[in-house]
Amino acid sequence: MQGMGGTVSSSNPLILAAFESALRHQGLIVLVLLLIAATAWVWPYTAPKPRPEPEPDVAETTAKGAIELGEHPARKFLRLSFGVLWIFDGLLQLQQAMPVGLPTDVVQPAAASSPSWVQHLVNDGTLIWSRHPISAAASTVWIQVGIGVLLLVARSGRLSRLAGAVSVGWGLVVWVFGEAFGGLFGSGLSWLFGAPGAVLFYVVAGALIALPERAWMGQRLGRGLLGVLGVFFIAMAVLQAWPGRGFWQGQSNPHASPGALTSMVQTMSKTPQPHALSSVVSSFGSFDAQHGWAVNLFIVVALAGLGIALLSGRDQVIFVSLVCSSVLCIAVWVFVQDLGFLGGLGTDPNSMIPTVLLIGAGYMALTRQVAPAVLRTEPVRQKSLRTTLSSPAALGVTAAVASFGIVLIGAVPMAFASVNTHTDTIVTEAINGQPEPTDTPAAPFELTDQNGASVSLATLKGRTVALTFLDPVCTSDCPLIAQQFRQVDDSLGVAATQSTAFVAVVANPMYLGVQFVQAFDSQENMNMPNWYFLTGSLAQLTAVWNAYGIQVQTIGSGGMAAHSDTTYVIDGAGHLRTILGADPGNTTTDSASFAALLNKEMRAVAAG
Repeated sequence: MQGMGGTVSSSNPLILAAFESALRHQGLIVLVLLLIAATAWVWPYTAPKPRPEPEPDVAETTAKGAIELGEHPARKFLRLSFGVLWIFDGLLQLQQAMPVGLPTDVVQPAAASSPSWVQHLVNDGTLIWSRHPISAAASTVWIQVGIGVLLLVARSGRLSRLAGAVSVGWGLVVWVFGEAFGGLFGSGLSWLFGAPGAVLFYVVAGALIALPERAWMGQRLGRGLLGVLGVFFIAMAVLQAWPGRGFWQGQSNPHASPGALTSMVQTMSKTPQPHALSSVVSSFGSFDAQHGWAVNLFIVVALAGLGIALLSGRDQVIFVSLVCSSVLCIAVWVFVQDLGFLGGLGTDPNSMIPTVLLIGAGYMALTRQVAPAVLRTEPVRQKSLRTTLSSPAALGVTAAVASFGIVLIGAVPMAFASVNTHTDTIVTEAINGQPEPTDTPAAPFELTDQNGASVSLATLKGRTVALTFLDPVCTSDCPLIAQQFRQVDDSLGVAATQSTAFVAVVANPMYLGVQFVQAFDSQENMNMPNWYFLTGSLAQLTAVWNAYGIQVQTIGSGGMAAHSDTTYVIDGAGHLRTILGADPGNTTTDSASFAALLNKEMRAVAAG
C-alpha cells in the first residue's frame, strides 16, 4: 500500500537519470570551454616560431621599460597542486549518491555535535540542496572543476590572482555549509579526523595564490606560513593530549567502549572499499584497541615536535620536518582517514594531502628565491590583429576566461537555486512516481461536507478539483497532505477560490462521523472557503473508495487506518485528468515538492 512515510533513496532511478541528464547537457558546454582553454594554454609551446621581423627604422623604435617578475616556484607549486585537487574533488561530485545522500549522510552528520546555531546555519545550506538536488549537485561539479582548471591555466597576473580569490570564496562556502566550520565548534575535534576541515587548507592556498607576485620576494612569506603551520601543529598536539576526550584509551576488553580513535578507525574500515585497504585499516584499529595510550602518545609527541621544528626557521630542520610530516600525514591518511574519498559519498581526500602541500610550499618559499626582475626594452611596432590575438598574453586571457566560464556553468544555477524557495517537483516524483495523465470521466459521488451540507461531483462542475482521501484521526501523512492542499490554495490566490475546489474523502471505516471531520479541520486550520472534507455512511464511503481504487485498512485494534496516498485532479467538465501519488515523504522538503507538483498540475488542467 502506497504511502506511510516514503523516502527518496540515493539510488532512485529517476534522480539518477535526471542527474546524468543535467551533467550530460552541461557537460557539452564545459567540453567546448575545456577545449578552448587547453588549446589557448598549450599554443605558445607548440606554435611554430615566427620569422624574425626586419629591424624597424630608428624613428619607429622607442625604449620601453617594464618590470617582469617570474612566478615563484612555491606559488606555482601551490597553484598546480591545488588546481589538480579541485578538479579531483569536482570529479568526486559525479558520484551517483550525491544529489540525495550528501545533505543527509555527510553534511548534517558533520554538524551533529556542533552548537545549535551552527546546525541551523548548516541546515539553511542543506535546505537549498534538498530543494534542488539535481541543480545543486551538478553545479558543485562544474564549480570545482572550473576552479581547478582556472588555477592550472592562469599562470600569473590579475587573472591568476583572481583564480586564487575564487577558490577562497567557494572554499569558505564549503567550509561553513559543507563542513560545519570543520567541526571547530563541535566535540571530538582532532587533527587525526581532519580538523580544522580539509577545505580550509584550500582556502589558505587560494589566499596565498591571490597575493601579488611581489609578496613572494624574499623569505618572509615562507617563514610566516611555516610559523602558522608550526603553531597549528602544537595546538593540535595540545588538543590531542587533552584528557577526558577518549584518545588515550583503546579498548581494554571486548565489552568495553572503544576509544575515540579506535571507534573512528573501526567505522572507516566498514566503508565500501577494496578488501586490501579495509584489512589494513581494520588491522590498525585492532592495534590501537590494544595500545591506545602508546599510539596517542606518539601522535602527541610527533605533532609537537613538528610544530617546534617548523617554528625554528632553520632550513635543514624544516627539511627534516617536511619529510617526517609527509610520512606521518600519509600514514594518518591511509590508516585513520582511509583515503577520505571512498564509500560513494567522499567529497575530497581529506586534510592530510593539503597539509603536506602547504608545508612543501612554505619550505620552497623559504629556500628558493623568486626569479629576478627583468628590464625589457622593446621597439614599438604596429602589430597585426593576428599577431595580437596569438600573443602569449592574449592566449592566456582566453584560457582563463574559458575556465572561468566553466565556473559560471555551475555558479549561475547554484545562485538561482539559493534564492528559489520552491522545491523541485522531482523530489515527490522520486517518492511517488511521475504524474499519470488520463482523460476519463471521474466516478460520481455525493457525500456530506464538514458543515453537514450535501456535496457531489456535479455541484463542483466548472471547477478544477483536487481530490484526495484522508483519515481524520491520522497523525502522520494526512495532516501533511492537508497542509499541502492549503499551501496550493494559497499560491493560487483569492482569484482562484471560485474556480478551484480542494476535496478530501474520509478514509477510515470507524471514525467517519462529521464531528471527527470537524475536529481535523479545526486542528489543521482548514478554514478555506473552497475546502470540502466529505464523509458519509460506510457503504457510501466504500463505494467511493472502490471507484477510485483506494485501499483502506484498519491498523491493529482500531484507530488510524492505512490507506492509499493518492490525489486526483479533475477538470471542470468532470473528467479525470491527472493521478498523483500523494505520499508527503518524511521531510518538509518532500511535502513542499508535492505541493509544487500539485500546483503545477492544477494550473495545467485549468489552462486546458
